[in-house]
Amino acid sequence: MAKGKQYWLLKTETGEWSWEDQAANGGLTKWDGVKNKQAQKHLKSMKLGDLCFFYHSGATARRVVGVVSVVKEWYSESEPESEKSDKNSEVVVDVKAVGEMRRQVDLKDMKQDEELKGFVLFKQPRLSVMPVPQEVWKRICELGNGYEGDGNAIGKDGDGDDDEDTGTEQ
Repeated sequence: MAKGKQYWLLKTETGEWSWEDQAANGGLTKWDGVKNKQAQKHLKSMKLGDLCFFYHSGATARRVVGVVSVVKEWYSESEPESEKSDKNSEVVVDVKAVGEMRRQVDLKDMKQDEELKGFVLFKQPRLSVMPVPQEVWKRICELGNGYEGDGNAIGKDGDGDDDEDTGTEQ
C-alpha cells in the first residue's frame, strides 16, 4: 500500500516561536530545537508536502492556530564542535506557513470532543512533535472551520469536499 500525505502536530511556546513569527518572512523557517528522541524520530518520518498543525503550547495558549507544510525533509544540523559532538546533531525540517486556522481550536475543546478521544496529544502532552491520524486531522479542521489556504472558500471542511489539504481525499 502506497503511503500518502501524512499529518503532524508541531508544538511551540508562543514566547519562543509564535504563529506571527512563522507567518513573517514569507512563512519559511527551519523547525529546530527538538531534543526528545521520539519527537526527532517523528521529524525524520516527515515527507515533502506533509501538513502540520501549528500548536501554541504553554500556560497562556494551548491551541491549534495554523497549518504549515514540510518543504524540506529532515537534515542534521550541529552546533559548533566546541559545544556539541556530532552524535548529538540536531534533527531539523523546513516548514512553510500554509494558513491560519479560521477559528483557533483550544485544547479544552479538543479534549471534550468524542471524535478525538485517544489522540496522542492527550496521552503524551509533553511531546513536541507527533503524528495526527487523518480522521483526527479532519475533525480538528472541522472544529476550526478549516484554515486559510485550504482551498475551501466557505470556511468549512468536509461536507462532500474532496480538497486534499484538509485530509478529505478519497
